[in-house]
Amino acid sequence: MKRPKITIVGAGNVGSMTAVWAASRNLGDIVLVDVPQVDGMPQGKALDLYEASPIFGFDCHITGATSYEPTAGSDVAVITAGLSRKPGMSRDDLLKVNAGIVREVARNIARHSPEAIMIVVSNPLDAMVYAAWKASGFPARRVVGQAGVLDTARYRAFLAEEIGCSVEDVQAVILGGHGDDMVPLVRCTTAGGIPVTQLVSAERLNDIVLRTRNGGAEIVQLLKTGSAFYAPAAATAQMIEAILRDRKRILPCAAYCDREYGIGGYFVGVPCVLGRNGVERIIEVDLDAEERRMFEESVNHVRQLVAALGA
Repeated sequence: MKRPKITIVGAGNVGSMTAVWAASRNLGDIVLVDVPQVDGMPQGKALDLYEASPIFGFDCHITGATSYEPTAGSDVAVITAGLSRKPGMSRDDLLKVNAGIVREVARNIARHSPEAIMIVVSNPLDAMVYAAWKASGFPARRVVGQAGVLDTARYRAFLAEEIGCSVEDVQAVILGGHGDDMVPLVRCTTAGGIPVTQLVSAERLNDIVLRTRNGGAEIVQLLKTGSAFYAPAAATAQMIEAILRDRKRILPCAAYCDREYGIGGYFVGVPCVLGRNGVERIIEVDLDAEERRMFEESVNHVRQLVAALGA
């Protein structure tokens, strides 16, 4: 049986680590793409990863390229291309530069893989998904942003550390934009089925929510010359797996919402059923008054970013 084909555009830290996680799970053949100016770099990383296959036992064929012809017929295409954050920068500071990069990449993906499902990782995420959707001409269900999976993973990790339990036992959901105004639903968060509010004090929960919102910035400040890549790549690989293996996973992703939540036509973080057709369903969570207020603030920020794109 023919293996699925995965294109990853951007062979930097996030892109190359996404290839590592995807290969380690035997998700499919991988094409790692970057710009002609760095010819040799994506090819070298792809070869290096392929040479690890006998050790980890994956049978994926992995290639590098600086053109889109080798990506033709991809089932999933991941966009990680763009500038990463430096200390003192917000995700929004990347808006104009990365929008041009993402649009060009999306058009090339659509040209060579018109049936692909596109996962956008570039920042500022919610606006970049919108730009990719417009540039590609794809149906909205086949364009999705990786944000909530990463944000939720950070939240769950911090909570597990606080509680002293396995990360697998913490379940949570985060709504809204991928940024400082994301909305962790504390009342929907559990550890082993127990509401987290019974296990962690309100003060510590507030601290953990704040740390989650600043999770990316914390890493940027520590690295000083780049931004997070292990966890973003792992989150992206989880989404690839949900799609290619038709897992029907309920994952928080940046999905196109029109009537849902009354958003009116933007990509924002919401719980989705992710499967072989892309975003197969958006789950609407009943929000209390404070959650609704925070969510609407987050959505308004997304609207402002999209307006700044001139899209």
